Amino acid sequence: MEISALQKARAAYQPKLPKGLKGAVKVKEGAPTQSVDNQEEIKKLFPNTYGMPLVEFVPGEEKSFAPMNVGVILSGGQAPGGHNVITGIFDSLKALNPANRLFGFILGPGGLVDHDYMELTADIIDKYRNTGGFDMIGSGRTKLEKVDQFEKGLEIIRKLDIKALVIIGGDDSNTNACVLAEYYAAQNYGVQVIGCPKTIDGDLKNDQIETSFGFDTACKTYSELIGNIERDCNSARKYWHFIKVMGRSASHIALECALQTQPNICLISEEVEAKEQSLEEIVNYIANIVAARAAEGNNFGTIIIPEGLIEFIPAIKKLIAQLNDVLALPEAKEMGREEQIDFAKSHLTDENLAVFNSLPTGVARQLALDRDPHGNVQVSLIETEKLLSTMVSQKLERMKKRGEYSGKFATQHHFFGYEGRCAAPSNFDADYCYALGSSAAQLIANGKTGYMAIVKNTTAPADEWIAGGVPITMMMNMEKRNGEMKPVIRKALVELDGAPFKTFAANREKWAKETAYIYPGPIQYWGPTEVCDQPTMTLKLEQK
Repeated sequence: MEISALQKARAAYQPKLPKGLKGAVKVKEGAPTQSVDNQEEIKKLFPNTYGMPLVEFVPGEEKSFAPMNVGVILSGGQAPGGHNVITGIFDSLKALNPANRLFGFILGPGGLVDHDYMELTADIIDKYRNTGGFDMIGSGRTKLEKVDQFEKGLEIIRKLDIKALVIIGGDDSNTNACVLAEYYAAQNYGVQVIGCPKTIDGDLKNDQIETSFGFDTACKTYSELIGNIERDCNSARKYWHFIKVMGRSASHIALECALQTQPNICLISEEVEAKEQSLEEIVNYIANIVAARAAEGNNFGTIIIPEGLIEFIPAIKKLIAQLNDVLALPEAKEMGREEQIDFAKSHLTDENLAVFNSLPTGVARQLALDRDPHGNVQVSLIETEKLLSTMVSQKLERMKKRGEYSGKFATQHHFFGYEGRCAAPSNFDADYCYALGSSAAQLIANGKTGYMAIVKNTTAPADEWIAGGVPITMMMNMEKRNGEMKPVIRKALVELDGAPFKTFAANREKWAKETAYIYPGPIQYWGPTEVCDQPTMTLKLEQK
């Protein structure tokens, strides 16, 4: 494998560890836990892994550990730092006992079911230290949820004498990790399952998980690109740039990028839903700012749009919910694509049908057709940025006829998604992921299963971070998926009464009128701490 000069230099970076993970480690257990909601249902579904205590790692006395083999799986979309989770696991396992071995399952959970694996040796691990991507072993979106998958996986677990599996993924992947942990515990198979919190969207967080890994790097990558666009925008002064960023279920990325770059407009899906705004109201809001800037001679600007915005517009959300139910019916699954659309329309309420018919044909078709493996609309395929710019243009034409607007409106469109998923991790993510991997290894060594590795106090220097584990059941509730109620980890949305949103809301009027752009520049790996080792503004504001 050829490597770049940057990768060669980054390989020498030694991630920092919290003092609780340096040297010998002792487990400090907290009080028993319960799920965030639906306690009785979750307890009934997870009798063997419910109510376990929170765990914190503190310095302890040296002790010996028998040799053990561990398996690791990367699940779902890529996020910067995944390789450092694996290197953190590897280094900690070798420190516990040099005879310990680590096996990587190829292309995600499917590798476990299909018995596709490789042993991860020091030679392999060393090539991937502090690198982006998941290409060490690849990732996949196979859902581990059926008994035959669990049993098929057990065959290779037994063959390789694996004591524990670490599943590195987002909320759905960690839900599946919890289901697998419960099944293996119920059957007394003696196989532990540990999760790690990954998602650049930032929607896997709560009181125990301060941030999901990859969010820091992705936001710095997107903010660099947005800053570059803002500088171009402010140089040419002739375009409105509509910039869509990742974030289907939550607007954490959009909000963080807005705090870092100060665009003229940033839409927050959660606010749109809370205020029950219609598509027309959103278009009017943008058009009025465009007109106000034009009146000052500024026929240019930048707008950040979260990927999932369309799903948060209440009228469209209601429509999607009914479409999901209708398309989950057995007879719908047997139909061709065109038949499905007609079938769906014939089952919609009058209110939902009116909304469906009001949408541009391409958008309506997208809402009615393709679903991802979890039964959700594939909103990243809907060009919301173009939908909005087209509707704003039409609105401005009407305003022009009434003498309310006399500017020029030319647009450019951007969608930042893949650009951030495999970036070389920031120092924060390199350290955070390495600590998560080390925590996962310690959870295994201390006999835990059904836990997620966590690292807290992340706005302090890494030495003062607090590492440990949280029972995955603590984060679960019951939600409707594919037409039936299922236990899932609750997604964390942008809190409208939280400090990050309040800071944005207090400044957005000023940013709309003025050209107050900030150009963050590229991620820094070397240099002064105040440049290189900063957490996201979201974390700083949340933790004061």
